[in-house]
Amino acid sequence: MIAKDYKARFALGGITNQIVEMHEEGLVKRILDVQSFDLGAAHSLKNNRFHQQIDASFYASYVNKGAAVNQLDFCILSALEIDTDFNVNVMTGSDGVIRGAIGGHPDAAAGASCTIVVAPLLRGRIPSIVSHVNTVVTPGRSVDVVVTDQGIAVNPARQDLLERLTAAGLPVFPIDKLKERAESIVGKPEPIKYKDKIVGLLMYRNNTVIDVIRQVED
Repeated sequence: MIAKDYKARFALGGITNQIVEMHEEGLVKRILDVQSFDLGAAHSLKNNRFHQQIDASFYASYVNKGAAVNQLDFCILSALEIDTDFNVNVMTGSDGVIRGAIGGHPDAAAGASCTIVVAPLLRGRIPSIVSHVNTVVTPGRSVDVVVTDQGIAVNPARQDLLERLTAAGLPVFPIDKLKERAESIVGKPEPIKYKDKIVGLLMYRNNTVIDVIRQVED
């Protein structure tokens, strides 16, 4: 951003001190803060009039057409798993156990003009790219690009991005190839065994059920 003199109109989301430092360097004009994640962010929120606190409705409400997520040009999101249909799981681990809350993951993905999901290809012996995620949190239609340390995959619906990234000489592969590469290194994990009992519902941002969480067998 410094080399090419790029400036962001605003940064949004859970705010960390790194984003505060980017603002102080002039790279981000304003910060919209729905949750401060560290002391640096909290101090900035207290002292800086360009660092503004917002509520959850303005942040990401599905019924609020002026929600901040709908003004995003880019968002960069993490993932526990991504499948070959670009669905993303940030809820359950490789053992099927709930890891935590999903935050604004599906909201930012749906609202942004370009959604980039980043993850290492492998976590220890566990592939991040799989055939089917354990739990769908963000549907693949909202994900444009997946970036790993061993290659990039572009959603086939975004041929414009595929052409640009390929022309730039970046290592772009079909997402199936990234899955195959991961499995060639660590093998294919045994499927998780579930009971029939449903222990959780995954509600999408429009209050429809997008997936369920079942009890894991002991």
